[in-house]
Amino acid sequence: MQSQAASPPSVLLLEPFYGGSHKQLTDLLSSQLDSCSVFTLPAKKWHWRARTSALYFSQNIPPSPAYRVLFCSSVLNLCELAALRPDLAGLKKVLYFHENQLVYPVRKDQDRDFQYGYNQILSCLVADVVVFNSAFNMDSFLSTIPSFLKKIPDHRPKDVARLIRPKCQVLHFPLHLADVSGLLPKHKRLRSPAHLCHTDGIITPQTARPSHQSSLDSQEDSPVRPLHIVWPHRWEHDKNPELFFSTMLKLKDEGLHFLLSVLGETFSDVPEIFAQSRPLLDPHIVHWGFLSSKDEYVSVLCEADVVVSTAAHEFFGVAMLEAVHCGCYPLCPNALVYPEIFPEEYLYTTPQQLHRKLRAFCTRPQVARSHVVKVDTWAFSWDVLKGRFQSLLTP
Repeated sequence: MQSQAASPPSVLLLEPFYGGSHKQLTDLLSSQLDSCSVFTLPAKKWHWRARTSALYFSQNIPPSPAYRVLFCSSVLNLCELAALRPDLAGLKKVLYFHENQLVYPVRKDQDRDFQYGYNQILSCLVADVVVFNSAFNMDSFLSTIPSFLKKIPDHRPKDVARLIRPKCQVLHFPLHLADVSGLLPKHKRLRSPAHLCHTDGIITPQTARPSHQSSLDSQEDSPVRPLHIVWPHRWEHDKNPELFFSTMLKLKDEGLHFLLSVLGETFSDVPEIFAQSRPLLDPHIVHWGFLSSKDEYVSVLCEADVVVSTAAHEFFGVAMLEAVHCGCYPLCPNALVYPEIFPEEYLYTTPQQLHRKLRAFCTRPQVARSHVVKVDTWAFSWDVLKGRFQSLLTP
């Protein structure tokens, strides 16, 4: 548990799964907004956090007459917490959905635990405001409630989605967009859109050029410099690493030249495909594994040419937008949240289309390097979105 309190704190921030984008948002809100008290649990054993964090928080949040607003992610069973702590039930309760369990992918539908999605529905019913990080997240949740509740064998509740819908709104995840102009290789600096030079003052990498920058610049105009592909996602099955690595191995078998960086956080259950693929792709690998330093992570994104998502689950996609901000050409599935954010030219519908696009870029990497991506990442920045978050956390 982490506690950070202003005096007196009026906003209570609760995060049962303090990792990844959940951690980013909690840290951002607590650092940028006044009068916050923060309680978190480590990002381990997600299922147990969803089951039991409400009871834990109920015992560890000290009572305070100053609290006016409660903000939490949908991992928390807000319904349980409100019942266990009547003093918190009267606050303005804001529930934020990074993802929803009604459409979260599972290997088989019978593997889906009904309780997790049901808890999120109950949390929505007791919340005052329900916020989703994308329209896809909101629409998929609300539209699935009726069929989801039909799994109840009898005495089913009615009109639940209708009760929840008026509370709902979309508020995109606020990105930590730093000034990366000093980290970009020459070809990216020459074509950088204006928003790359903005800085929001939250997390700003070292603006000094990295030690390898001069060697990168010296190769800029070389037609033989291989395409650098980056995959910056969580090492979990829902990100479909099998598709990504099978595509990379096809490129290798075709004798194409490319460089590869596989980044992203790892948790307790890492898919075997990572260990199986690494030795096969070793000659191409530049970076492998999670980079805990934000500076180093952003530096790798600035080096790369193309960022790929193969996700079977994505409700927003922080990593893809961060990579685009660093000048990478995005390739995303034509599904999930991606059509909401990325124009059609960056979307692929089949694995074959992904393979053909990457093969073409490997053959002519300058096509990707000279392209200015038609996505305004600044529209998703804290500078743009902070006013809405401030309103959300005002009683």
